[in-house]
Amino acid sequence: MPSLIDLRRRIRAVKSTQQITKAMKMIAASRLKRAQDRVVAARPFAQRMLRVLNGLVSRVDQGVHPLLRVPPAGEGRPLLIVISADRGLCGSFNSNVLKAAGQFIVTEGRDREVALGLIGRKSRDFFRRRGFEVLFERVGLFQRLQFGDAVDLADGAMEEFTSGRVSSVYLVYNEFKSVMSQRIVVEQLLPIPRLEDVQEPQGGGVDYLYEPGPQEIFADLLPRHVQVQVYRALIESNAAFYAAQMTAMDAATRNSAEMLESLTLYMNKVRQAAITREIIEVVSGASAT
Repeated sequence: MPSLIDLRRRIRAVKSTQQITKAMKMIAASRLKRAQDRVVAARPFAQRMLRVLNGLVSRVDQGVHPLLRVPPAGEGRPLLIVISADRGLCGSFNSNVLKAAGQFIVTEGRDREVALGLIGRKSRDFFRRRGFEVLFERVGLFQRLQFGDAVDLADGAMEEFTSGRVSSVYLVYNEFKSVMSQRIVVEQLLPIPRLEDVQEPQGGGVDYLYEPGPQEIFADLLPRHVQVQVYRALIESNAAFYAAQMTAMDAATRNSAEMLESLTLYMNKVRQAAITREIIEVVSGASAT
C-alpha cells in the first residue's frame, strides 16, 4: 500500500501534467482556427483552377505536355511524398500516415524500389531508421508555412518526373474533415490524371476567348495546378494535426481529472485507515493500563 507521502507526490505530478495538457489544448485550438481558415480559403481556389483546366480540355491536345505523360507500365520507380508532423502528442495522426505509407511501399515496391520525399520530423526519423532511400526531406516546414514552400516542393517533384528519374509521384497525408475527424489520403500527383470535359450548366455556358491561346494557357496552368495541390495537402495536414492534437490533449485533460479524483479518494481512505488505526492503538493502550 503506498504511503500518504507517495500519494501526495503522485497527485502533484498529475496536477502538473493536467496543467500542461490543458495549456496545449488551448494553444492547439487557437492555431487550429487559423489553419482551418487557410484550408477553407484554399479549397475554392483549387476547385476553380481545376474547373478552368477542365474547360480547356476540349480545346487543346493533352498528350503533348510532359506532366501528363504516362510512362510505360513497369518503367521507373514511384516517388512517395509522406507528410507527417514534426511533433507528437497528437493521437494516431502520425502513426496513421506512416502506416498508409508502409502499405503503399509494400504494394508498389514488390517489383521496383520506391523513392521517398519526407515532410516532418516524424516521417524522417521513421524511415531513416529503416534504411529507405530518401530523395529529399523537410523538417520545421509547418512553423512558417507559405505557398512558396509548396512551390519549391512541387517544382522539385516535377523536375524528378520530367527528367525520368521517377515514373510517378504520390502524396500521402491527413486530410482535415472536422475537429473530430481526419482522413488518410493517398493521391496521385504526377502524371496529372487525365482531365475530362466539364458539362456546361443548363441554359448554356459562356464561350470564353483565351489570350494568348488555349494551348499556352493550359501549359502554364498545369505546373501551377501541381503547386496548388501540394500546398493544399500541406495546409490540410497542418489543420488535421492541430485538430488531432486538440482532441488528444482534451482527452488527456479529462483522464487526468478522473485520475485525480481516484487518487484523492484513495488518499482519503488511506488517511482514514491510518487515523482509525491510531485511535485503536490509543484505546488499546489505555485499556491495557
